[in-house]
Amino acid sequence: MMRLAEMNLDGKVVAITGGGTGIGAGIARVLAEAGAKVTIGGRRSEPLDQLAALVDAPHPIRTHTIDVAENSTIEAFFRDVHDNVGPVDILVNSAGINIAKRTMAEMDPDEWDRVMRINATGAYRCMCEVLPAMRDRRDGLIINISSIAGKRAISLGGIVYCASKFAMTALGTAVANEVRHEGVRITNVYPGEVNTPILDRRPVPVSDEHRESILQPEDIAGVVLSICQLPPRACVPEIVIKPTTQEWV
Repeated sequence: MMRLAEMNLDGKVVAITGGGTGIGAGIARVLAEAGAKVTIGGRRSEPLDQLAALVDAPHPIRTHTIDVAENSTIEAFFRDVHDNVGPVDILVNSAGINIAKRTMAEMDPDEWDRVMRINATGAYRCMCEVLPAMRDRRDGLIINISSIAGKRAISLGGIVYCASKFAMTALGTAVANEVRHEGVRITNVYPGEVNTPILDRRPVPVSDEHRESILQPEDIAGVVLSICQLPPRACVPEIVIKPTTQEWV
């Protein structure tokens, strides 16, 4: 049986938002270890620098702060990558937040704006930074780290988180259809429960036992690595990955 050839990631230029912790950090590690030239961004420099120091890779992980709620920092982040590494081959949109008061009755309307700005508009703005060059050279991959809350409006995620992730779903799907003949691939990844710092924002504290039973960042990273290694002719529009024990309805 013919084996599907894996793409060599050596030297590929990768930009990851939300790359200092959680899913973004896990993805940064595996792509760097696979030979990619990875730059991670986040609001705080300390976790970015800590991760970069821990990962032993052919090309050291680069860091640059970014707040995807602020257009000026988005522009500065991608300008740094372009000027110091090169045009982005792979963008991973992994920056995201949630809030503690998640019901319509409790939520502050200003929190709606903040979550939508980071989770949805932030992803759009980052895509705007890399898509023109990808379209010009007819090659590129964008990975949007969404959530099963972008497939099902679950109460666990809350009103605005679900709305922001549904927006991310539509964004990735619509743009993918627009650029499908220009060599650009876009994948929406929908994780279920993952043991990341976002759990600290849950209305009800999460036990250590529960954290250990759900997905870990490296589980998502393994899926993303496989997608990145596909040949340009193959695109994964969307993929759901959840803990074995989590319900899927």
